[in-house]
Amino acid sequence: MKVVLFFGGEVRDIIGVRNSEEVSQLAKTETSNKQKKRKKKKQKQRETVVAVSFTSKASEGYSVFSESIQSFVLLGYPSSISHMGRLLLFLIILTLVAFSSFLSEVQSASFKLVNKCRHTIWPGLLSGATSPPLPTTGFPLRSGDSKTINIPKSWSGRLWARTLCGQDPDGKFSCVTADCGSGKVECAGGGAKPPATLAEFTLNGAEGLDFYDVSLVDGYNLPMLIITKGGTRGGCSATGCLVDLNGGCPADLRVARVNGTGGSVACRSACEAFGDPRYCCSEAYSTPDTCSPSVYSQFFKHACPRAYSYAYDDKTSTYTCASANYLIIFCPLPYTSQKLLGARKDGAQLPLVNKTMMYLSRQQSGGSSSTGLIQTQSIPVLLMVAFSLFCPL
Repeated sequence: MKVVLFFGGEVRDIIGVRNSEEVSQLAKTETSNKQKKRKKKKQKQRETVVAVSFTSKASEGYSVFSESIQSFVLLGYPSSISHMGRLLLFLIILTLVAFSSFLSEVQSASFKLVNKCRHTIWPGLLSGATSPPLPTTGFPLRSGDSKTINIPKSWSGRLWARTLCGQDPDGKFSCVTADCGSGKVECAGGGAKPPATLAEFTLNGAEGLDFYDVSLVDGYNLPMLIITKGGTRGGCSATGCLVDLNGGCPADLRVARVNGTGGSVACRSACEAFGDPRYCCSEAYSTPDTCSPSVYSQFFKHACPRAYSYAYDDKTSTYTCASANYLIIFCPLPYTSQKLLGARKDGAQLPLVNKTMMYLSRQQSGGSSSTGLIQTQSIPVLLMVAFSLFCPL
């Protein structure tokens, strides 16, 4: 007799089977063989599984596991997934990898440093204690040159420009202003020695905003401007100090070259010059209520209204922006008229300069005293009072 059996959709002709017991035994044997083959195939698939795990800031702790190119599965998902399912999971994994790469790009900002000074400068960079390291902490920047640095999005720190730098006969590198004390071009964790104009940043801070300012709290050595590029929210205003303060620096704050020639090269803060707690906002003067602007800090504030002039000058000196890149210009031109501002190429929304203080850049190199400064600042006020008294509306 001829018996036809169906195993998994396949037709098998069995010849010579004489009774139902033989048919039943044959069916069991065939089923057992099928199970062995399936088990062996699963074992082979498990041996080819490759775990690919990656973690990004946005997907921390999430791991994706895949098999070989022929079979992609998530951890705990059956390896008997269909061909269409494998293809779908493969596409998901590729998408996640691409997204991870995208996240790594958006987690950094670019700082473009531009030297518009007539001389070479040596920018220095210092990271905060908990900030990731930067690719460089110091380098030369010739007049007219620029350099772009990728900055981690969670970075906080400061940067500045060193001037009048060189090596001594022993090969030690040092600068007359803003030296970082490393003995090399790279500052390697050293900060700027006052006086120095500082650009300060805290990226991706509260509510995802960047906080930035130009500070003259540690004194001044050259003009500086910060401009945001591509910010999504926050004020994103330009800030800085455009005026050359060295020529008009009060005599008791002025810093001359080591040999005493060539005029002022920097302007000290009153804190550094005198060490008085009233000027340093320290000891009994360590709060906003007890530390007020001094005549010396007002010298900086009147010349550069948007820059920090003393420790508690936050309200008019700190600016915010989100997801921006930054242009930092050393020695920008001090344009003050609206006509000239409209012709600027850098997009800065100024004025950043108090027009009544433009005389500072025309002062003789001998500097001025604090008393003379007060008298000069009082002239416009006296003229306004006289005009109101004798020429009433």
